[in-house]
Parts: sequence; C-alpha cells; structure tokens
Amino acid sequence: MDSEKKNYYDVLEIASNATPQEIENAYVRARNAYSGDSVALYSLMTKDECDSVLTQIEEAYSVIGFPEKRREYDRLRGFNQSGFNMNYSMPSPAQGVASIESRSKDTVQYEDFGSNLIEAKVSKLTAQKKFGLEFDENAEFEKEIASCTEFTGTFLKKIREYKNVSMERMAEMTRISKTHLTALENEDTSKLPAEVYVRGYVFQYAKVLKLNPDIVAPSYLVYFKKLKNQK
Repeated sequence: MDSEKKNYYDVLEIASNATPQEIENAYVRARNAYSGDSVALYSLMTKDECDSVLTQIEEAYSVIGFPEKRREYDRLRGFNQSGFNMNYSMPSPAQGVASIESRSKDTVQYEDFGSNLIEAKVSKLTAQKKFGLEFDENAEFEKEIASCTEFTGTFLKKIREYKNVSMERMAEMTRISKTHLTALENEDTSKLPAEVYVRGYVFQYAKVLKLNPDIVAPSYLVYFKKLKNQK
C-alpha cells in the first residue's frame, strides 16, 4: 500500500460510499491481517513492511472511522456520501473491548464488534491456507535439512518438491519470475542478477519453505560466489 497513491478508502480496501459498519469491519480485518501473529508469519513481508502498512491503516481509520472527520475528508476529496446516515457513530475497537468486558447493555455494539472478530479470524484462516504448506513429513529428510551447512540450488529444489510447492506457486508467493527461480535452482549464475538481488531471492524462497532465511540466504550466497569464481 502506498499512502501517496491511495486514498484512505483504498488503504482499507473498501468503496468510498462504505457504511460505518463496513469501515469498522475493514479496519479490524486489515489490522489483524498485518499484525504480529497473523499474516506476517505466513507472508513474505518483513516486519518493517507490515508496520508501515499498519501505520497507514491506523491513519486511514483515524479519519474515515469518525463521521465528522470523514465528512471533511470526503468534502476535500470530492466524495459523495449520500447513501447512508453520516451521523451514525461506530464504537472504536477499544470501546468494543470495553463493552465485552463490562457486558454492556448495548448489545448491538457488542454483537457488531464480535462479528468483526469473527471476520478477522476468517481472514487469518484464509491467509494460513494461502501461505501454509501441506506435505507428508519425512523425519530423515527433516534431519538432513536441519543439519545442512551448504544450501545449494539443487538441495533447495529438493526441499521445494518435498514440501509440495510448485514453481508456479513459488513465483506467485515470492513475486520472483520463474526464470530467476529456475536459474537459482539450476545454479545458473549467468542468468542471475547481482549478488545482492540473489540474496534477496533466496531469502524469500526460504521463507516460503518455512526455512530460516538468515541461515539459508548467506549459505547459498557463499556457494553462489564459488560458482562464479570457477567460471
């Protein structure tokens, strides 16, 4: 997300005529999707990248999540909000938590916030399914991976195939072209870019396979330099 290019509705991935409830739902979903124990554990984004997105999410909600601020924002941006009651006041997440803890009589607010939590959980499960790995674990091969001190392209390919990650899926999740991924696995230095980019490629590749990228990337880079020096 780029705050310079996206308006606050784009940041929360909702329409500019979204209702207050829809804004609240979107905010909770987005916040849960990019916070510590959610998608960040399964996606390819770094903590700094997630924190940057979270900052944009909080900034967007701090404006369009409140009717008066939203009216002024919409006026300046030229948005027309004629389809619903702008005077409706949606409880903040903190208020929602407070209502749960105190068992407030305001059951509408309580139930609304509860539904947001459910939707957030659904979003988390969707992310886990998208980035999770399903394969039959082989104890011996797991030991081989754990004891490996030199991660070559050939060995990385073996791990990828063992964990049932197709080249197409690897390319989609890492956002690296199949040409470069194939060159990485085939150890074809002539088709790979500068070392700094190669390290980044292997770092992302390792994260997809749930390997320790801080071990795998430097190891592959040492091997990569050996190959280049031999040519």
